[in-house]
Amino acid sequence: MMKIDIAVETLLDHSPRVKQLSGMFDVPLRQKLTQCWAGKIPLDERDNWNIGLIVGPSGAGKSTMAQYLFGEPRFLRWKARAVVDDFDPKHSIEDISAACSAVGFNTIPAWCKPYKVLSTGERFRVELARHLLEDADPVVIDEFSSVVDRQVAKIGSHAAQKMVRKRNRKFVAITCHYDVIDWLQPDWMLEPATMTFQWRAVQRRPTLDVEIARVDYAAWRLFAPFHYLTAELHPAATCFCLFVEGVPASFIAMLYRPHPKRRDLWGISRAVTLPDYQGLGLVMALESVVCGAYRALGYSVHGYPAHPPHIRSLDRSPEWRLIKKPGKFSSPSAGYTHDGTPFAFGGRPCAVFEFVGKPIDTKVARKLLGK
Repeated sequence: MMKIDIAVETLLDHSPRVKQLSGMFDVPLRQKLTQCWAGKIPLDERDNWNIGLIVGPSGAGKSTMAQYLFGEPRFLRWKARAVVDDFDPKHSIEDISAACSAVGFNTIPAWCKPYKVLSTGERFRVELARHLLEDADPVVIDEFSSVVDRQVAKIGSHAAQKMVRKRNRKFVAITCHYDVIDWLQPDWMLEPATMTFQWRAVQRRPTLDVEIARVDYAAWRLFAPFHYLTAELHPAATCFCLFVEGVPASFIAMLYRPHPKRRDLWGISRAVTLPDYQGLGLVMALESVVCGAYRALGYSVHGYPAHPPHIRSLDRSPEWRLIKKPGKFSSPSAGYTHDGTPFAFGGRPCAVFEFVGKPIDTKVARKLLGK
């Protein structure tokens, strides 16, 4: 068992203002202040952990403890005109895009921007991606989630732990916020303020209160800047939104697809989740309900994703059947698969999937689709 015995001494300067403070608050003047931490931390007893959390109030010794256990955390420099160019050159663009997507930084247009113009939430996500891609184990991040909205902190924590566990990495977060615990699901937790350590069992993340509804075409304006394709959307699109606790989070647009042999085909034209909510699979949940509604009314639904993480998600889902793998096409016009299914729009390397999930209740489907 690892024994901890740390003492940090700070020499004091008896300046005029320090003396004034001493008199005002009856604080005895000393030559130095000493902070001490002592205890036992059984980290060396297990090696099969992925997530660690050092948590407590400001000034409790979190950073001091982390440096003692793991060394100085790595400081990232951001100076390129596109954040993807700040990543180590040894990593391919496929590696970088996979890391960004894994932590919920899925807004591809933002990948082409400099770090300084990103939102606080986007900075939080891309920093996670870069640390997890470039740093050796254990990856240690101080002030984890301290500067972002608490909803973003929770969702970002969930996305980070998924990536860490999937790649079997070791990750240590240092924060003063206890609200990330249920979302980060650490395997161990250390509180320096009381020198308490505990091993934890991984549990399911908290549930979210969500609602799915058909929305006006104008809702696209909120989501358009964050989609990886053109901001244009066909005016005939039928639009749906997933709300998290009343706030719009994910959006899909459905279009009727003209076909030479059938009249029952609808397709997903756009699917996008706002940056603050990426990493939870919300758009997959939205697609499942909406496509299930179309199936309940006798329609067939196809998806044509070009975004690699979305393709992987659909390919892993039992609700979707792969019809055609993505590929590069020379013609910018739509083509057809062997059964007459359109497979490429605008020359993008689209995959083609068919929704084979269960239809939802017919009455609910009619109400949702307005049919």
